[in-house]
Amino acid sequence: MQRYFIYFCYDGTAYHGWQIQPNGMSVQETLQNALSTILRQRVEIVGAGRTDTGVHARMMVAHLDLAEEIECEQLTYKLNRLLPRDISVFNIQPVDSNMHARFSAKWRTYRYFIHTRKDPFLRKYSYESPYLLDFELMEQGAELLKQHQDFAAFCKSGADNTTTLCTIKESKWVKTSPYSWYFEITANRFLRNMVRATVGTLILLGRHRITIKDLERILEEGNRSQAGESMPGHALFLENIEY
Repeated sequence: MQRYFIYFCYDGTAYHGWQIQPNGMSVQETLQNALSTILRQRVEIVGAGRTDTGVHARMMVAHLDLAEEIECEQLTYKLNRLLPRDISVFNIQPVDSNMHARFSAKWRTYRYFIHTRKDPFLRKYSYESPYLLDFELMEQGAELLKQHQDFAAFCKSGADNTTTLCTIKESKWVKTSPYSWYFEITANRFLRNMVRATVGTLILLGRHRITIKDLERILEEGNRSQAGESMPGHALFLENIEY
């Protein structure tokens, strides 16, 4: 049995997230169906994680186990001919059998995009904030996150996490124009809705609705109801996965 890593990206607008759902099309189901058609056998793939409805990925990884060796470049070419335009495979390569798309990943990086002026060319992939935001204060909040490990306050209620502990390596705001920014966060793992809840809380900070001390208290108490709302998924991108 040979294991392969599939590296690909997707625009998540039309999908009910990465994971197969009973009531809507997912990226995983679309990619599995394409692989099954080309390989003429029913196959299952395991992703590096799961993205929610409408969330995008500039880099996603999944693994596939096959009894026979395949020509990776040829399979990549055939997949891109068959897959819809919003999913693109850019590399397939054989890996050791102990490599796992999810559990072997060391770091994952997400970016959440925000703009503060009406812009028709950003609206599909960036959140338009109706508020004036204090990004200097939001940067202080981003730095504070790296001092904590328990992010229960940013975890979706009822999620099936065995632990709410995460190690954050990077957390920052990056300005890309006079009216656009993105929040970048790199961690060893993420909880359900964690990035969108984190951004929602930092926006409360940027609106001066909470203080840095309030953010510290929210993190320490771990109460989801005290943190900010979960932001819309269309502005969130899975940017990178490191192994």
